[in-house]
This record gives sequence, structure tokens and C-alpha cells, in this order.
Amino acid sequence: MRLLLLSDIHANLEALEACMDAAPEFDKIVNLGDVVGYNASPNEVCERVRAMGGMVVRGNHDRACAGLSDLSEFNLIAAMSARWTQTALAPEHIAWLRELQQGPLRMEALPGIEFVHGSPRGEDEYLLSAPTATLDFNASEHIDVVFFGHTHLQGGFTYNGGHPLYFTPQYEVGKGVLHCTMRLLARERYLINPGSVGQPRDNDWRAAFALYESDVGFPGTVTFYRVPYDVQAAQARVLAANLPERLATRLALGR
Repeated sequence: MRLLLLSDIHANLEALEACMDAAPEFDKIVNLGDVVGYNASPNEVCERVRAMGGMVVRGNHDRACAGLSDLSEFNLIAAMSARWTQTALAPEHIAWLRELQQGPLRMEALPGIEFVHGSPRGEDEYLLSAPTATLDFNASEHIDVVFFGHTHLQGGFTYNGGHPLYFTPQYEVGKGVLHCTMRLLARERYLINPGSVGQPRDNDWRAAFALYESDVGFPGTVTFYRVPYDVQAAQARVLAANLPERLATRLALGR
């Protein structure tokens, strides 16, 4: 099984197209949420994601932009972009977002794996520290791997019953599409974030995604990718939509 993992596209069409152009062959696709929000191509991205099929986990921006929650938990810029998205989205895409399921979700063909947006304990939780990771490993004690998004940081945590260890992919220096493969170990458990397609926050502006390949027996490998894309075009869309300039600026900064 070759599973393409996308997360946090955030209405960035240029980044999504670059990732799909760079993606290797895959059998199934899982989107870990936040299809919309922040950037200025919500309809185009929803259309593309819906056409891909596969599993889509609801994200907190998907929930808010579909009108399923108020915007009180968002900062000012996030709330402004969500309000704009609510007015820009076509009715059929709003209806689709409202039907998305909250994680954790599972796939029958891959027992021992869960898919969430924020964490196993909630779609709004930021999985950023070892203490939080410990709580989430304990909350999913019968699960070997949890794929999550929300933080916009590519990497995650490993755990073998002691103190969770944080990891990030180690890429060779180079231009173009870069990838880094990590072999999962049977004695370890994992919380893994494929990174953000549309708004990375790890000081690397390039779009991020991952490919999980399962062996005949668990666990398999995860290959992380970074992909250059037309940032200027994405920024121009943000500015043309009169969204906050900060949303355009941060795309080139990766934070």
C-alpha cells in the first residue's frame, strides 16, 4: 500500500498543483484537513480535492469556514480569512465541508494506523511538545502510527514507552524536489506530520507532503517531500482578494 498524505492545503492552489505534479505513484490518498482558510483559491482547491477522492479528515478551518463553529478561537488574521472564505465558497463546497468527518479516522486496509487533524484527543490540539505527545500516545495506546496535521511542521514524535522524541526530516542540500525516507521500526510508535502543503511554518517555504509505504508486515517507511512552487502567483491571489498582506508575506518565509 502506497498512501499519499496531504495536510493543511489552506486554499493554496499553486502549492497543491506542485505537490501533485511531484507526487510518486500511490494507491490511496488521505487528506488530514484544513483544505481551506488563509489563501485565496478555496473553490479551486475544494474542486481538486473532491476530484481526487480518498479520505478527508475535517480540520478546524474547514469547520469554521463551513459555518459549523464561530471564529472566536481564531486570531484576527485567521478570522478575517475565514470570513472571506465563507463568502467566497460555492454552496456545493460549503455543503461538502460540512459533511467531512472529524478524526480519528481509520482505514480497514491499514490496521494500527489513525488519521487525525490536530491530535487523537481533538482536532484543535497543537501537537508541539513531548508532554502533549505523551498524552496522545496514551490516548491511542493500541495504535502504532497516528498521522496528524494542524501544526504545519513536518516531522513528529517517536515513542517506545519512555520519553517521546521529536524528529524532523533531514534533507540533503539541493534544488528542485527533495525527499527524505524514514524507516519505521516495529518497537516504536509514531506521531507523524507530513507537513503543510499550503502554508509551511518550519522556516522552509516549499510545499510539503509525505508518502507512507506499508510492508507486507508493519511498519513500512515514510518519505517526506519538499516541493518548490510559484509562491508569487499564490501571493498575488491573496493580495487581489484583499486578504491581509501578512498572509501573502508569510508564504515566502515559511512561517
